[in-house]
This record gives sequence, structure tokens and C-alpha cells, in this order.
Amino acid sequence: MAQDENAEPINLNMIEIFKIRLIKNIQVIPLLDHMYSLDDEFKEILRNTAATTSNGEAARKLIDHLLRGSHEPGWFEEFVNALVESENSQAQLYVRHEDLPSLEQEAKLDYCEKLLRYLYPKLLEALKPSEIAIRCLKHHLCSFEDVENEGNRELLSRITKKKNWFCSFVKVLHELSNNELIKELTGCTYDEFLDDESTDRASPIPEITLRDYQMEVARPALEGENVIICLPTGSGKTRVAVYITRDHLDKRRAKGLPAKAIVLVNKVPLVEQHFRNEFYPYLKHSYNVTKISGDSQLKISFPNVVRKNDVIICTAQILENSLIQAAENEEDFSLLIIDECHHTHKDGVYNNIMLRYVKQKRRNKKICKIEDPTQMVSLPQVLGLTASPGVGGANHVKKAEEHILRICANLDSRVMTVKENIDQLERQVKLPFKQVDIAEDKKKNPFGDQLKKMMVEIENYGELSSTSEHGTQSYEQWVIQKEKSAAKEGNRTQNVCANHLKQYNDALQISDTIRMKDSLNHLEKFYNEEKKKIMLLQDDDTEGSKKIDKTDIYLLDLFYKEKKKLRSLAAKEEYENEKLAKLRRAIMEEFTANGKARGIVFTKTRQCAVALCQWISDNEKFKEVGIRAHFLIGAGGNSDTDVKSMTQNEQKKVIHKFSTGDINLLIATSVAEEGLDIPECNIVIMYGRIVNEIAMMQARGRARAGASKLVLVASNSSGAAEHDSVNEYRESMMYKAIQKVQQMPPEVFMEKIREFQSQNIVEKRVKKLKDMRKVYQQNPHMVTFLCRKCQKLAFSGSDIRVIENMHHVISDPKFKEQFKTCENKTLQEKLADYQINGEIICKDCGRTWGTMMVHKGLDLPCVKIRNFVIKYEDQKMTKDTLDNWRELPIRFPPFKHIEANDSDDDY
Repeated sequence: MAQDENAEPINLNMIEIFKIRLIKNIQVIPLLDHMYSLDDEFKEILRNTAATTSNGEAARKLIDHLLRGSHEPGWFEEFVNALVESENSQAQLYVRHEDLPSLEQEAKLDYCEKLLRYLYPKLLEALKPSEIAIRCLKHHLCSFEDVENEGNRELLSRITKKKNWFCSFVKVLHELSNNELIKELTGCTYDEFLDDESTDRASPIPEITLRDYQMEVARPALEGENVIICLPTGSGKTRVAVYITRDHLDKRRAKGLPAKAIVLVNKVPLVEQHFRNEFYPYLKHSYNVTKISGDSQLKISFPNVVRKNDVIICTAQILENSLIQAAENEEDFSLLIIDECHHTHKDGVYNNIMLRYVKQKRRNKKICKIEDPTQMVSLPQVLGLTASPGVGGANHVKKAEEHILRICANLDSRVMTVKENIDQLERQVKLPFKQVDIAEDKKKNPFGDQLKKMMVEIENYGELSSTSEHGTQSYEQWVIQKEKSAAKEGNRTQNVCANHLKQYNDALQISDTIRMKDSLNHLEKFYNEEKKKIMLLQDDDTEGSKKIDKTDIYLLDLFYKEKKKLRSLAAKEEYENEKLAKLRRAIMEEFTANGKARGIVFTKTRQCAVALCQWISDNEKFKEVGIRAHFLIGAGGNSDTDVKSMTQNEQKKVIHKFSTGDINLLIATSVAEEGLDIPECNIVIMYGRIVNEIAMMQARGRARAGASKLVLVASNSSGAAEHDSVNEYRESMMYKAIQKVQQMPPEVFMEKIREFQSQNIVEKRVKKLKDMRKVYQQNPHMVTFLCRKCQKLAFSGSDIRVIENMHHVISDPKFKEQFKTCENKTLQEKLADYQINGEIICKDCGRTWGTMMVHKGLDLPCVKIRNFVIKYEDQKMTKDTLDNWRELPIRFPPFKHIEANDSDDDY
């Protein structure tokens, strides 16, 4: 394999094209022994990453290094040889031009790997580490090092990185007489597998068989109607959608009509879930099925992806972006499936997409009137899926009925629930036993009283006054509004005091939900960060103490003066909240009675989820009954919190460990309430979380194991018991409303639907006109941004560039003079093609402005609009404070790498 100037770009291109596959299949540590040209220090970094983080992350670092590094002659040959010598046989296929696997081969291997992971628990239980390791070594599925490790889980993950691993692994199972596992993996006996190996029997085509209740709700859709299928969580809604999709494509293909389906979801993890678990396995042998989400490069070429595939699964925003950018409707779908379709309302992305549909349907009717059907635009059949459309806050059936009709109007569909086969549905989806545990409020709360006393001192210092009670939601709303108004007015003292009062209010809420020490930890983290920033500012000898305001010093002194007292009070267990005792009892009862129990605790905030997980880890009694807990929280979000959000990959890992039993208790926020494919649970606990009827039904649907239990744990003053009764009433009201809508005469139903659709169109038009009046499309220079704390001019709107339509960065090197960098470990996060790594703070007052972002090799300050006061030059608007960039009526130009090339050394 000669290394010349022409081969260099080809080799790099091969690595770039198959980057994801290489990362997935490379075992890094054995490979490094044969990569002689790599720097020893870099090798050590890769080894540490593989050992402490993951093999995949180490592989990613290696591939990124190869793609961007300067190359010595022969580097590519060395890389290929290293893959061969380290027995990375599957990975080497992607760098040998002549050995590239076909798409069909890749799809088969992906499916086989999914089967293997699905059967992990049985494989781990049935196979002895020493026996399987020796057999795998014989068939070149592992190394001597793997044999010595004697760990089945690690071994099983490594064999999938070998060429033709599946056939060899089936032979290993045969040699170990594990015929039952062979049948589960291949769908046939070992002899049948050998006979039919060439006909893809290793990846059998699964049949779709619908139960009677599923067929009942599917029937109108199979006849071509627009339908909303309303079935409880765990009843197989997605499987019904797959069945309808296959039937739809088969019928249209047979008639020679265009056939293409798109499945829209509202959460990124659902893209992978629906693709791997449902649509791809059942449709792959007849149709091209693909997936696109926000972290996929395919989103850039969405129209091309659509043209090449029959079924596309993607987040709704990707379709919406494509529709906005397209000069005309290029995406000619014949079937549109909307998952969790109860979100189709107001300004949601689902509703924006459906509004285009409704408008086009009206235009088609006008076209028909002038007898020119050739000008009509074909519209897709619509299929909505939901466990509960809810009642929209209705207090009586008439309003609930109106809500259902609005959902039907938004989706241009009629709603279907099970009526004829309700007994079968109830046998399939059994409701859990409900238990309500109400804890008495604390009679004495010296820790909370001390926090409130400190809050009063801060209020007096800042001349602030609130009628709301400390520690409540209403107080939080008041203090947030006060911080904004003080920022607009340039009142630094009140602005800073309000920000600190928000932290104390959070601490009170944390104390009411979890432990007092968790509340104190929250405050300590906040004040430690504030102290670091002040010390950083004081290090600048040119300005000295001018940068430190007396308000900052007062607030720091107040906390550190009372910290010892707070710590002493937090250690008094007799003052802990009673809810924790109720929670402990509910968990212990379930896991003591059932050694194989699995459960979820839903709580309000990320802080609560992480702290509850730590509380469980700290308690030996939980360990004694075999509880293995982990938190599951959302991706993205506000970096002001001291809890880092989870990436989508981290979420997937946790859910996978929960499915295999490595984790048996999830502590989750609302991210786990709907959609995600989480295994059935024996117990679901709503801990201090008061939700509406939709979220309650979604959470209840998680408790679907035999003799499962739904437990509500809340304080007496929260009104949780009363709210639960209201949810039950609204759920009953919802089904009555659906029934009334279903019983309407068709002409009455259609008249009401058309009326609501007309309202939607008019409301959208009025809103669009208002937005157009506000937006200064070509004038970013019309705004300037002032530090929210000290009112210093930070930058102009003309300095801002946007990456991926969401990250607002400033590449002008002069901006560096305005801020300092400050390490913040909660912000360190590796994403698709950029990295967030630490904070940037105002050089004068220490206010956080945003984060440092490494994007394609460039260090860029990424600013958050909530950290600034916006000043408008046209004088029509006064100073403003916003939480999100989308609220600002200005559009900024996209970031161009070439613009920053001349100044990349300045950051």
C-alpha cells in the first residue's frame, strides 16, 4: 500500500467517512503497542481515557488526532498494520479499500449486535467466563489478555469488533452445548443455521402480529384515514405504527404510487430507539430505513436522505428546518407519523408542521373548485400516537371535549381508542396498585429558619421586599423578576442581592426535598465559585480592588460567617424531612420482598435526582438489599446550575444498564416520563413531584411488571393528595370527552374541526405579522450587550456569529480584553464536533458570561444572552433581559471558519 501524495487525501477521506464505524470497532489499548510514531505522552492519555472513561472515547481521540495531525511518511501503512497486528479485524475492513463491507453486511452485523446486547443477561448467567474465553480464543474472537481477565461482559463487547464474529460466536455456543441461546440469537437450530447461513438466517425477519385491540384502533388507518391512536404506555403503539407503515408502503408500491413514510419524534433518544427496536428490524428487508437526529451529520443533506430512503425517523425540528429552507415542498411523503402527538399545540414544532399541512389542504380544495387538479399538492396520510391527549387543564367535560377537538383539528385526524376489545387491553396493560404516602410537615426546622433569617438580612441590605413566603415557587418567580428589573435599571446592588436570594430559595427547596446537607452543599458550591472569581479578579494588579464591589464582599462574608452554624444544624438528623423516611420505607419494602425488583423514582429537579442518588449510595441498608441506583436527567439545559446535564450517550448507557440489571433503580426527572424505552418496573415513585394527568399516566405506564406499585410521596402542605384526585377526575373526564367526540355525527365533527383550523390559521397569521414588525433581519448592529451585573459594555450585535443555529460566539480577538477564563468542571463536556470547557467571566465584576468552546480546532467564547442586558439603538425599546437567544428579534450571521483563521492564535 504505497504512500504517496495522491494517496494521502484518499486515506484521510477513508478515515473521515468511516469515522463512526472505526470508533465503534477499534480496541485502543492493544492497538497502541503497534503505533510507533505516536507520541508516548499522547499514548498514555489514550490509555488513561480507555481505562477511566471508555474505550469509545479513547478511540474518538485517536481518530481525531489522525485526521487533524501532521503526518510522517508511512503513517497510514503503520495504522493499517497496527489494526492487523492488534487483531482489530472488523475495523481494518474500513481502511482496506478492497475489503469494504456492503451496506447489507453492516446492517446484518448491527442487527446481530443488538440481539447479543438484548440477550446479555441470559448470556452472562449461562456462560462460565473461563470456558467461553478459551473457546473464543480458539476462534480468534479474543486475545490472551481477554482470557486472563475472565470477564464475560467485557468479552462479549470485544468479540463484536472481530471480522465475521457472529458466525464464529454461534459455533462457540454450539461447542458449549448452549442450543437454547443459539435459537434465541438465530431464530433456528444450529444445523438450520449452518444450512441457511448464506440466506441471512442469522438475522431473521420478525413477523408483525397485532392483537385484537391493536387491530381495532389500526383499522381506519389501514383504510387510509388520518387517525390519532390513543393507547396506554406499554400497549404497543409503536408496533401498531410499524404495521400500518408496512401496509401503507406495500399497498402504494403495488399500485405504482409514490410511497415514503416519515416518523417524527420530540426527543433525540427516541430516534435511535424507534429505529433499532421497531422500524428497522421489521422493515429493513423490504425498504430502506434510516434515522436522523440533531447530532447526525445527515441533517445537513436532509433532502438527499429523503430521496434515497423509504422510511425516515427524525426529530421534528429537522423536518421543520428543511421545510423552512426549501423553496418548495421537496419532501413528498405519503405517510406522516407523529409520536407523542399530544404535543401538537400552540407554537410547538409539531403544530408548525401540521399548520402547513392544513393550509395546503385548503389550497387543494380551492384548486379543485377551478377544475385544475394537476396543480394540487399531494398530502400525506397522518398517524398520531399518544398515551394520553389530556384535557388541557379543563375542569368540566365540555372544556375537555373542546381540548380533544382542538388536538383532532391540529392533526386533521379523528381519535381512536379501544372499545370492542377493552378486556384484552386491560389484561395486557394492568394498572399498578396506587399508594399515597403523605408526610407531616416539619414542626421544627432550625436549618430552614437560619436560611430565612439570612435571606431577610440580604433583603434589608438590598432594600428588597416580597409578599411571598421564602422557599416557595412564588418567591422564586418574584426574585427572578426582581433580578431582571434591577439589571435593566442598572441597580447593581439589587441585581446581585436578587441573584443570591435565588440561591438561598433553591437551598430551602432542596432542604424540603432531600437532606439539609445537600442544601448546604448547593450553597457552598455557589459561594466557592463566587470566591474563586473574586480571587481571579484580584490577581490583576493593574486594577486591584476597584473590580470588587462592597455588595459582593458583604454577601460572601454573610455566608462564610454563618457557614459553621449551618453545618452544625444540617447534621441534626432529628430535623430531616419526613418525606425521606417515607421514600426509604417504600424502596426498602419493594426490594426486600423482591430480589429482582426494578424501579424508578421521579423527582422535580436535576439537583434532587443527583442528591437522592448520592443519599442511596451513602446508605448501607440499601446496598444490603442489592439496590444499585443511578440518576437519569435531561440533556442540555441551564449551565447556571451546579449539576451538569447528561449527554444523550450517557442517557443511553444508563438505560442500557437498567435493561440488563446492572442498575435496578433509576432516580429520574421528567426525561423518563414519556417515550423512552425503559424496561417494565415493579415500583414507580413520584417523590415530591406534582404533575398533570398526562405525566401521571405516562409515569404510571412505567409500572407494568406483575403486581407493580405506583407510590406518591409528598408533604402534607404540598396538596399532592388533592392534586392526585384531580388527575384521576381529569383522566376519567378525558375518556368521556373522547367518547363524546367519537359519537359526534361526521358532519358536526368536521364543522368543528374546520372552525378550529380556521382559528389556528388566523392566530398564526396575526402572530407572524407581530413578529415581522419586531425582527430587524439585517441589523444586528442595532443592539449592544452590557454585563448584567456591572453594566459594562461587553460587545455589539455585529460581533456575534452563530454555530449550528444555536451557539452564539465572538471570534474578534479584541473581545478577549473584556473577560477572563475560569475553570468550571461542571461545564466540561465533549459533544459532536465541539467541546465546552470552562467559563468566561466579566473582567470587571466576575459575572459569568458564557463558556469557552472548542470548535473544529478553534477556541471561541460562546456567550449566553441571559447574562447580559440588551440595549436597542433605535430608542423604541428600553433595556431588556432575555433568557434565550430565540426571544431576541434579530438574526445573526453564521460563523465562518475562514473569518477566524487569522486570529486563532489570539485565544
